Amino acid sequence: TTTLAHRLGLAPSSVSGHLSALRGAGLLTSRRYGHQVLYERTPLGMALASGGV
Repeated sequence: TTTLAHRLGLAPSSVSGHLSALRGAGLLTSRRYGHQVLYERTPLGMALASGGV
């Protein structure tokens, strides 16, 4: 979240809120990797991003 916020020039809290909403909508999954949280699009998220739905 912090890395993504830095890349986008946004507050980490804003990015966290958006990621939570996307995860809640079933568009992302998240998993811990050490101290990091990694996010990945679900098949639905990939289809929506590509315009396939």
